[in-house]
Amino acid sequence: MAFGAIVVAVVVVRVAVLDVLTVASDSMSPTVCVGDMVLLLRLHGTGVGPGDVVTFHDADTGDEVIKRVAAVGGQRVAIQDAVLTVDGVAVPEPWVDRRTIDGLYFGPVTVPPDSVFLLGDHREVSIDSRTFGPIATGRLDARLLAVLGSACS
Repeated sequence: MAFGAIVVAVVVVRVAVLDVLTVASDSMSPTVCVGDMVLLLRLHGTGVGPGDVVTFHDADTGDEVIKRVAAVGGQRVAIQDAVLTVDGVAVPEPWVDRRTIDGLYFGPVTVPPDSVFLLGDHREVSIDSRTFGPIATGRLDARLLAVLGSACS
């Protein structure tokens, strides 16, 4: 009987709290790369903030997408010559190679309430909120907890 309870508890934790995803896109390298296995914490309505790496389902394909929160509802986001600014302040992004996106400009746009503006770390190949717009926080599935095995070279 105890073994059955343990199995049920593990299944509940796996379904309701934690998830594992194998990354299928290079849009978040070098943070996570194609083939990386990542451990995710299901959100269940909890808040996310700038810098968090989150997942959501693409409405067109149903694929799980992983991106970084650049700004939250009410914030004004822009990219000026490859530098991300939020509310007019430059955001340090050590994971972004600005040399590959020199001359990139976007915005500014104000993120609607209860939404997030998502960007890929590999900015030059990422399809993100610059293309599909802000995402309602209710569409977010999970937050990155850990990279379990990295395929980054």
